[in-house]
Amino acid sequence: MASSNGAADGQGTAQAQLNLQRIYIKDVSFEAPGAPQVFQEQGQPNVELNLSQRANALGPDVYEVVLSITATCKVGDKTAYLAEVQQAGIFGVVGFDDASRNAILGSYCPNALFPYARQVISDLVQSGGFPPLFLQPINFDALYAEQVRRQAEGAGAQAANA
Repeated sequence: MASSNGAADGQGTAQAQLNLQRIYIKDVSFEAPGAPQVFQEQGQPNVELNLSQRANALGPDVYEVVLSITATCKVGDKTAYLAEVQQAGIFGVVGFDDASRNAILGSYCPNALFPYARQVISDLVQSGGFPPLFLQPINFDALYAEQVRRQAEGAGAQAANA
């Protein structure tokens, strides 16, 4: 009887698997340093968004990915609010080569976490007495591609200087 699994055939190849084991909030913070006076301010609010991510190995083929989002809203030169969330997930990533695993951790995993982080930020801002903040979708594939390009340029520059 033929088997579709290479490992069962004795070929030693394992099928690549990705699974999401858990999603959780690692850290959350909301500040409205100028409240209640900031509610009286006139002017157009300006929201600045900072985004970062990191992946940590928890064990063989298990990774924690943390997506950090900070939204800072200013009216004029005064900070209306600062909302920050570190949305995390534990992912099992088995049977991928290094490049594919890095792409999954740098693009797919943050993409899976983003809707949860976006909801937390929106809830924090609205609970803080401000109009809802609706974060637009983020192209994590493009961000990861840019990161890889910059790393390649940096490696090329280091090799040229050596």
